[in-house]
Amino acid sequence: MTAWPDGRDFAFTIFDDADSQTLENGRPTYDLLAELGFRTTKSVWPVRGPGVPSDRGETCDEPHYLRWVQELQNAGFEIGFHMATSHTSERHDTIAALDRFAEHFGRPPITMANHYNCDENVYFGVDRVSGVRRPIYDLLTGFRNHRRFLGHVPEQPLFWGDVCRERIKYVRNFVYGDVNTLSACPWMPYHDPDRPWVNYWFASSEGAAVGSFVERLDEKSQDRLEAEGGACIMYTHFGLGFAERGRRHPRFESLMTRLARKNGWFVPVRTLLDHLLERRGHAEITSAQRARLEWRWLLHKLAYRTA
Repeated sequence: MTAWPDGRDFAFTIFDDADSQTLENGRPTYDLLAELGFRTTKSVWPVRGPGVPSDRGETCDEPHYLRWVQELQNAGFEIGFHMATSHTSERHDTIAALDRFAEHFGRPPITMANHYNCDENVYFGVDRVSGVRRPIYDLLTGFRNHRRFLGHVPEQPLFWGDVCRERIKYVRNFVYGDVNTLSACPWMPYHDPDRPWVNYWFASSEGAAVGSFVERLDEKSQDRLEAEGGACIMYTHFGLGFAERGRRHPRFESLMTRLARKNGWFVPVRTLLDHLLERRGHAEITSAQRARLEWRWLLHKLAYRTA
């Protein structure tokens, strides 16, 4: 059991991907989180980009959206990176977007998550796994992600791994069906020597849309997280069903209200990971540990049919 600051019994946070999120459908959810005392991590696309968007979510090139995100930051929420924009970007565009991020938010992003529609993702697709698990991943995904993602491959126009290592501290990788993320990935944040362009990796718990979110965080799961003294980093997209026409999903609202009454440490992702890193020190994952994480993730993919 991990000791949490201020005598808290467990830790809980959220990494919210930017997909499908607008000011209209995002604000009601974040208003609730702020009212209940949660401080979490919201990722953004810093620019609209020159290509055709793969997603209807807004970017920081929309002034009204940027003002809102800056308000969230001022209120204590962390702003993370979800790649330059919703479509593939070459190296120079990624660097320009990171520069824009720093202009908007006062510093480079500390946390990030790859976006599935961006081929410049770092160590994504089949490159998330090793050894015999690579052909298994290809079979599960119909080979559609085989050698597709190139952000970590030097000499490629999409390569930006050196910039990722220079500017970003934590990158999300595996997603699990366990509400206690720290139990599923007890070594996080960890460095993987076979994937040197990322400083530290972290895992998360499955909650991609409102249905899986409320399933993962039901009353029984909340009580177990509390009893285990664990830590949950929920993976989600608040643009997917959490608020529609200004009305929040009632089950989501009731579960978050219940969780807020518990003695949890409700801080952004970077604060939680910084605490774990300071407490445990730098950790390099071993091949055996990595294999355990990869097998567990592949089983989760099989169950949830995720990308």
